[in-house]
Amino acid sequence: MKNISILGSTGSIGTQALEVIRANPGLYQVNALTAQNNANLLIQQALEFKPLMVVITCEDHYQTVKNALPQTTVLCGEDALIAAVELEQTDFVLTAIMGAVGLKPTIAAIKAKKNIGLANKETLVVAGELVMQLAKENKVKIIPVDSEHSAIFQCLVGEEENPIEKIYLTASGGPFRGKELDFLATVTKTEALKHPNWVMGAKITIDSASLMNKGLEAIEAKWLFDLNSNQIDVIVHPQSIIHSIVQFTDGSMKAQMGLPDMKLPIHYALAYPKRAVSTFERFNFLNYPSLTFAKADTKSFRNLELAFTAMERGGNSPCILNAANEVVVEAFLQDKIGFLAMSDVIEECMQNMQFIAQPTLNNYLETDAHTRIFATELVTK
Repeated sequence: MKNISILGSTGSIGTQALEVIRANPGLYQVNALTAQNNANLLIQQALEFKPLMVVITCEDHYQTVKNALPQTTVLCGEDALIAAVELEQTDFVLTAIMGAVGLKPTIAAIKAKKNIGLANKETLVVAGELVMQLAKENKVKIIPVDSEHSAIFQCLVGEEENPIEKIYLTASGGPFRGKELDFLATVTKTEALKHPNWVMGAKITIDSASLMNKGLEAIEAKWLFDLNSNQIDVIVHPQSIIHSIVQFTDGSMKAQMGLPDMKLPIHYALAYPKRAVSTFERFNFLNYPSLTFAKADTKSFRNLELAFTAMERGGNSPCILNAANEVVVEAFLQDKIGFLAMSDVIEECMQNMQFIAQPTLNNYLETDAHTRIFATELVTK
């Protein structure tokens, strides 16, 4: 039985992970559950799965959760996330919280020698070099949960001696695939939140619409698989059946395929290194007689180009990119900024924030904080 702490249990990934756990009694024990604001759902989950510890990071909800769970250790605040990953009984941590807030507890989990199921791409975007070095030093396995990185990870099983020539991250293109700047200038958050293939949280759905999600995934892939930027490409694949492709130096290519359902990569990560039986719907080739591919449009969707620029520049540039993006996405969701203006703010942050070539953890944290202040000032001008 695998003992699991789930960071972000009330979000899209967290709730689907609990569906997988619910469907596989006897394989998993939930040791800790954490949430930011959704106290009611967190309480329901805790009553069902009976974890040792529950964390609500928003202090306003602490008393409500504590009163509802008198037999459970209940903590509050972001620092309490570290306690959730350091539980002695836990051997696997699923990091499913959104944003840079996932960095500190992920580092704590690695130092505590817990294997990681990584659904928080921002951790590697912000501090990939530091995190992967710590994982190597502590002999911790990081198993990606994003469908694209899970696909690459699966394609590389058994290929440890064979160098990668290139990887192709596939993108659905989001709700605005094929649209040009005139159209994008007037899109609303309601339109941007209508993803054609995936059911996700609001932030990642907006990132998908702007192609920033692919940019963040490219940076994450660089660190996960020890690649250079010229070894990473993004191709638009509207059907979302091929989740990503690895090309080896002999020209051979391996692709991982499946229906667009996040429970599949979650199921793989939780059960790794085994493949546990599932009752998920099976892919039928006859339902998809045509799989198509196209080049990503970086002129209309500048966020993808900005992400590659940050990756190539290195240092704290990806941290700046991510912090600015988190600010502008929240502003867009609050109708404070237009869709195209998000890229303008991100670019201005990248041009004006101090560049640090070899940042420490404190440098990353300071860069994140200062960029958020600067980006907020730009949004509110």
